[in-house]
Amino acid sequence: MKTLCRLPNIVWYVFLLLTAVALLSACNNNDQAIAVVTNTPVATATAVATNTPSPTSPPPTTAPSPTNTATATATLPPTETATATQTPTPTPTIEGMIGPNFADNINPLTGLAVNPATLAKRPLAIKISNAPAAVRPQAGLNDADLIFEHYAEAGLTRFTTIFYTNEVDLVGSIRSGRLIDLEIPLMYDAAFAYSGSSIEVREKFLNSEFFDRLISIDFAHGGFFRVDDPDKRVEHTLFTNTYDLRYILDEREQNTPPIWQNGMTFRADPIEQGTLARQIEIPYDGTYVTWSYYASDGRYRRWTDGEAHLDANTDEQFNVKNIVVVYAPHTETDIIEDAGGNRSLQIEIWGEGAMTMFRDGQQFDGIWRRADSHDMLTFYDSNGRPLPLAPGNTIFQIVPADFSRVTVTP
Repeated sequence: MKTLCRLPNIVWYVFLLLTAVALLSACNNNDQAIAVVTNTPVATATAVATNTPSPTSPPPTTAPSPTNTATATATLPPTETATATQTPTPTPTIEGMIGPNFADNINPLTGLAVNPATLAKRPLAIKISNAPAAVRPQAGLNDADLIFEHYAEAGLTRFTTIFYTNEVDLVGSIRSGRLIDLEIPLMYDAAFAYSGSSIEVREKFLNSEFFDRLISIDFAHGGFFRVDDPDKRVEHTLFTNTYDLRYILDEREQNTPPIWQNGMTFRADPIEQGTLARQIEIPYDGTYVTWSYYASDGRYRRWTDGEAHLDANTDEQFNVKNIVVVYAPHTETDIIEDAGGNRSLQIEIWGEGAMTMFRDGQQFDGIWRRADSHDMLTFYDSNGRPLPLAPGNTIFQIVPADFSRVTVTP
């Protein structure tokens, strides 16, 4: 009986001994597990804190694996970690700047508020004569948002006008297109109306990406009419209006809002004070242009060849808020433009070059840029900051890159 009673006690002691050994082993194993749990989250948390891009940074092209992220973070020196988490300094905004992104009721070509319905149509580029003197006064110049004046040939100038805000009953007289008109409609995603062109230039228009938006006698299009005038030769009696041009575009389903790749900037006041510029004289070879500033309304009024230059529709003097003299290379081509054998000019309004802006009776020198064929001209000071135009209409006086005859009177 006693022997039988002692046997369970021996077993019990053995059982306790084995249990103690097992518990000791388990404790050692648990210490190792705690070390793993403690170290892994720390490495992962550090990787997220240092490598997650800031809201202004571009997303990575490929997401790093968790293992690689932890390893890379663990080996980064402190200076590199600080750089990785640094947020780029944002470009400071200029108070009062309008553009290059515009509200739905602001015309991007003038910086002025308009009915948004006004902007639900395509801009119209229209070619207008400026020589001989008998073509003046022209109709519609003061209703254009933008005007380009450039050499045609033989020292004479011609206008390419951009109508967007206003609809006009009479525009002209209409003349033929030039090589520069392969550029201007692209800038503003505009239609282009003109009378005709030389054979080589016509071929270029035919193959242009905006051919569906061309309106020209060159291609037997309507939209033009003659206004008889015994004092003018017949080639100076062709006119149009914006209503007929838009009707033609509507029929082609081309009278749609433009898509602009970039934008100009405007501001009610200059960012900094310029130098005084009360009068600007631009003596083209065959056309002498004078602009005088009127502080009463902040506008420049024009004289051409010594005579007040009027708009035939209103008898008001041709006037603008901004004058931008654009210096660009001019290259004579092999294209013959007229019976006198005068050759067409390639005016390179792409890339960048010198410019002078006149607004508010002040002069601002800087550079113009046009990096892509679908870009419009934009303007910058010597520090690369935008040079804003005054809200309103603008004339671009295109002159050769080495033109040195502009005279400014303070």
